Formats: sequence, structure tokens, C-alpha cells
Amino acid sequence: MGNSWACFSPKEKEVSFVREPSKSKAKRLPNYSSPFSPFSTKSKRKSKKGENLDEYDDALIQQEVSFVREPSKSKAKRLSNFSSPFSPFSTKSKSKSKKGENLEEYDDALIQQQAQLAAALLFQHHQQTGSLPLNRSTSVVYPSSAPKKIPRSSSSGQHSRADQTLIHPHQLLNQDVKIEGLETNRLVLVHGGGFGAWCWYKTITLLEEGGYRVDAVDLTGSGVHSFDTNSITTLAQYVKPLTDILEKLGDGEKVILVGHDFGGACISYVMELFPSKISKAIFIAAAMLSGGQSTLDVFSQQTGSNDVMQQAQAFLYANGKDQPPTAIDLDKALVKDFLFNQSPAKDVSLALVSMRPIPFAPLMEKLSLSEANYGSVRKFYIVTQEDCAIPVSQQENMVHTNPPEEVFWLKGSDHAPFFSRPQSLHKILVEISQIPPKHV
Repeated sequence: MGNSWACFSPKEKEVSFVREPSKSKAKRLPNYSSPFSPFSTKSKRKSKKGENLDEYDDALIQQEVSFVREPSKSKAKRLSNFSSPFSPFSTKSKSKSKKGENLEEYDDALIQQQAQLAAALLFQHHQQTGSLPLNRSTSVVYPSSAPKKIPRSSSSGQHSRADQTLIHPHQLLNQDVKIEGLETNRLVLVHGGGFGAWCWYKTITLLEEGGYRVDAVDLTGSGVHSFDTNSITTLAQYVKPLTDILEKLGDGEKVILVGHDFGGACISYVMELFPSKISKAIFIAAAMLSGGQSTLDVFSQQTGSNDVMQQAQAFLYANGKDQPPTAIDLDKALVKDFLFNQSPAKDVSLALVSMRPIPFAPLMEKLSLSEANYGSVRKFYIVTQEDCAIPVSQQENMVHTNPPEEVFWLKGSDHAPFFSRPQSLHKILVEISQIPPKHV
């Protein structure tokens, strides 16, 4: 058996013990794979030079502890009661007294010092020789029975430099985005019926990381807007938060409008009012209407053939049963089947606690759309291919009736692509934003 040596920590002057291995065991240490050993290596080095480095590491550690001295009898006696399974003085039974618990904590401190010393020596050696391997960490994980402030690893400088070269997935997604030279880099996102600005949270993040300016609007009585949905009587009242944004734009300033679902009718309404302030209009599984049509005219065609959607809709009569409905509420237990059939569960949960009733009067309002105003704005349509609320066939009908400049197909997306396919949706939005303006 080898001798036991004591080494002193320069800060705490506590005694740490390192066991000098016998000659036969010293040869086996480079391959020692215990996860608790400060001399542990996770894998055997394949090169001959690497094997020599392993042996040199262990020899160096033994030389570096040459300043140690034998423990005093009083401390050696205290060490005999240590119960740490990693201590060379370990005993199998734990002391149940308060004094025994203190000794366990003291043992943990000694193990910590041993681990830190070993890590520091190894790291110092590799720095001196310039042979610091990337696949072998000099940080040491050690057990602790009480919460402690873990000291900063000696390899933190190496980690911080590596962190600076890491590429976030969003950076890859935006690596081809060129904001310079765009007609506008500002997008205004308009939610659909029952939704709110909250539904765009993924899209907002991706666009802003790509350098875009984004406004996600809560229409009247939607999202966090406090107005009572049942009191909305016109489309103008419903879209007022959107018209407020456009009215405040400076001379020559333009935006890209993005409308989802019922939001398609909403952006159509403001396209008629502010055509010179809108660079492009993007319809995502949205109502694309002709002049004289209402959203209900278009959507009721699908509603009549969709039993689940019919069951999920409940009319609200805030003014009494003898008056027209004031809003449509959606059964939260059924919406997943036709709105979120491809969306992650966490986003479905967000929607279920955030959705609000849809005002009925704006759905029934027929739009007056002119070729001079509405028709002058460049339009693009994004088809959601796994949509159960507005199936592909109905989206195609709207596209054929009012042909946009270009149609994009979003594979694998349900009616909420901002949940089910946020990255793919982002790429399409960026692509459309980069289409150069037409020269008249």
C-alpha cells in the first residue's frame, strides 16, 4: 500500500489527502475510468503520444504534491470517522451523532479541494505544453451533501471562447436575410377571429432577430384589448387599432400587412383606405374577398360542410334572443380538431386560455373594394395544406376568384402556421418581403 500524504489549500489551509499509488497501480491510472476520480479520463487516447501524455499527467500530479506533510495524530484520528465513500479513510457506517454530520461536511470539503487541485494541475500542464485536448474537460464534478457555491472552473475561459462561436438555430434561419435595400422592413401582423397578438409570438421573435420591425396588433375586443366583444357593431370599429397604426405613418413610409383568417378581411378593409401606405399584403389561410362580399359569405360555405366546426361554434346573444347574435364563441374542447391539428400541445394550451369570442357584426359586413385602391396593392397568398378549418379546396377557390401576385404552399401546416410551422412561415414572409418593387 502507498503512503498517505496531506496537502494544504492556500486559501483555507485545510488538509487534503492524496494517496500515493504503488508502482504497479501507477501504470493502471491512465486507464482508470471511475467518474469520481480527479484523475479520470473518459476515453483512452489512441495515439502513442497521447498515452505518454496520460502517464505524464499522473506523474506530474504526484510531483506537484511534494510539498505535503504527514497528518498530525489529532487530525488523523478525526479522519478515521469519515464516512465519504470516496475518501481513502472511509468507513462503511455513518455516525448518527451531530458530530458525525459535521465530519461528513468536512469530508466533502476535502474531496472538493482534492478535485480542484487535480483539475488545476492538469490544466496547468496542458497550458504549458500547448496540448490542451478539446474532448477532455478539466472541470471536475464532485458530490455535495449541502448547497454550495461552486467555484468557477479553470476551463471557463475555454468555454467562453467556444460559446462565442456557437450558432443559434435562429441565426441560421436568418443568415440570408438582407434588410438593406428593402422597400420596407416593417411588418404589421393582424390576427384572425378569436385570436390576438399573442398568437404571433414565434413569428415576432424570428422576424425581429432578422432585423425586421414588427407590430402585432390586438384588434378591438381581442387579446388584451379590454373592449367588450359583444358591443362591436361595425368592421371599422373592430379594425380601429390597425387603422390607428397606418394613420400615424410618416410621409412615404410603408408597411407590409399580414392577415390570418378573418384578418384577411381586416387588411382588405384598410387596403382600400390606405393603398399608398401598404407595400404588400400577405394573406395566410385568410379571407380574400371580392367587392360586395362578407367574410361570412365565404366562410359559411365551409362551415356548412364541417360538422366539427358547426358543433364548436356557439352564438352569443348579449342583446336578447330576439336580436341578431352579437358574437360567436368557440368550444375549447373541440377547437384542437379543426384549428390546431398539427400544433404543439403547449401552443394549443396557450390558445385555449387566450382565445376570445369573435364579434358577429363585422363578419356580416360586406366590403366595398375598388380596383383603384384595394386592387393597386400587391397581394400574396399562403396556403396551409393540413388546414381543417379552411381546407385547401376553399383556399384555392378564393385564390382563383381573386388571383394574387403569387401563391405559396405551406406543407404540414394546420390553420395556425405560426404554431405548427413557424420557421417555414418565417422563410416565406422573408422571401415575400425581399421581392423587389414593380417599376411602373
